[in-house]
Amino acid sequence: MGVAPLFRPLAPSTSDLMKRFIPFMKSDPLVAVVKLNGVIAAGGRGQVLSDASTAPLLEKAFRKGKPKAVALVINSPGGSPVQSSLIGARIKRLSQELEVKTFAFVEDVAASGGYWLAASADEIWVDESSITGSIGVISASFGFNELLDRYGIERRVHTAGKDKSMLDPFRPERPEDVERLKALQKKIHDNFIAHVKAGRGDSLSDDKDLFTGEIWVGNDAQKVGLVDGIGHVVPKMKELYGDKVRFQVYGQKRPFFARFGAQMMGEAIGQMDDRALWARYGL
Repeated sequence: MGVAPLFRPLAPSTSDLMKRFIPFMKSDPLVAVVKLNGVIAAGGRGQVLSDASTAPLLEKAFRKGKPKAVALVINSPGGSPVQSSLIGARIKRLSQELEVKTFAFVEDVAASGGYWLAASADEIWVDESSITGSIGVISASFGFNELLDRYGIERRVHTAGKDKSMLDPFRPERPEDVERLKALQKKIHDNFIAHVKAGRGDSLSDDKDLFTGEIWVGNDAQKVGLVDGIGHVVPKMKELYGDKVRFQVYGQKRPFFARFGAQMMGEAIGQMDDRALWARYGL
């Protein structure tokens, strides 16, 4: 049995056509819907969210047809802090320049970088089971130095600059490398916190776990001020802009080979990394 699409395009009625071509007739309000679905990364691993891939969607959504609002439908476990910042900055800039209000609607998860995107909107709405938060920074890797020793493998690395091989997974971990990494993470974490505070303002609570990387489900996120409440895109937009509101949907196209299930080894490994990000939230 097929599933009906969330947004069904309607054939223009006579009234719609008249409103389009007769200047003094008022058109029904338009809401542009942008689907932001996937891991956030600079690119190269199939379908990902990056500033380059989302820029055309966001530019069209904010500019085409003079929308009353832009609704961001977000489903992302996060990823690159830089790409999250670039996408978020574009959302805020377009919203302010064109005076178009933005709403974020979280599906399964908007955590870490995914929440960064949501916090770029004027309001954030979630499902009762949506996962939000994870305001923190993580770095994960493996250590293979004992494996090399076990098999008698000698690794030869020559650098100009004593820190060029920081956190080399093929040698024992050095305390100074860890200290340096934590200093870098703190700067990124501070930027994340500042972005959330700028976006959420006085609605944020003083919960001690707010910026520790903790996550919240549904209404619990509203209690600490991370979201504005429970709400889904179609009923909420109809509530605000009337039953005759129109929707224009923008979403990324899947890569050609991915549509036919064909994947190169590099992409398969990349997808393993992506799955690990989703798995952190039980998805």
